[in-house]
Amino acid sequence: MSTPSVSLFQQGGPLMWPLFILGVIGLTLAIERTIYLHKGKIRAAEFLAGIKNLVRKRRLIEALTVCEETTAPVSSIIKAALVNYNQTEEKMTAAVQSAALVQIPNLERRVNTLAMIAKIAPLIGLLGTVLAIYLSFGVLGKEGPYANAGMLSKYVAQAMISTATGLFIAIIAWLFYHFLTGRIRALIYDMEWVGHDILQFLLRDLPEEESDIDIQSNKETIL
Repeated sequence: MSTPSVSLFQQGGPLMWPLFILGVIGLTLAIERTIYLHKGKIRAAEFLAGIKNLVRKRRLIEALTVCEETTAPVSSIIKAALVNYNQTEEKMTAAVQSAALVQIPNLERRVNTLAMIAKIAPLIGLLGTVLAIYLSFGVLGKEGPYANAGMLSKYVAQAMISTATGLFIAIIAWLFYHFLTGRIRALIYDMEWVGHDILQFLLRDLPEEESDIDIQSNKETIL
């Protein structure tokens, strides 16, 4: 005896399989991206304050080590600024921007696939509906005046189930897409703020007696 869910899957017709595969892919991507972005979200203000404190104490190796061991994107921005501290302002800014450009594709990876799934799933469901209607016309042509509602109910169920499944997958995928893009925007904002703040600190706010720190001499130790 089949369970109701298995029975619905079977009644949905052959296009339930591609919908099932899309649903599994979408759910896997949504979970993986959610975990990845969650790991990349830290308290940027507190982290930056700790790095500044280490720089003021001339504990540069420790500051670079902390950035190296932290997986958050903002740590890469800060590390790029510290490593290029003795360079000109233009080169420091370019280094920070380059570090951001490396991180952004990692944040956005696979997220657009969820948007694609949200667009394709309803189309596959609609295709299942069209297929069910086509098959129902075949029954009408074969049975003629002897056709009844019982003969057509199978194809009506197939049309409704395939369409509903496609819409359900699309709604879930679209919700995850917007949730993840919101997290990405928040991380990018943190990167922009941290990049500007660390440059301001190293170029203008660091006291003169501490601004002669030779970060370049320590760079090979940490890299």
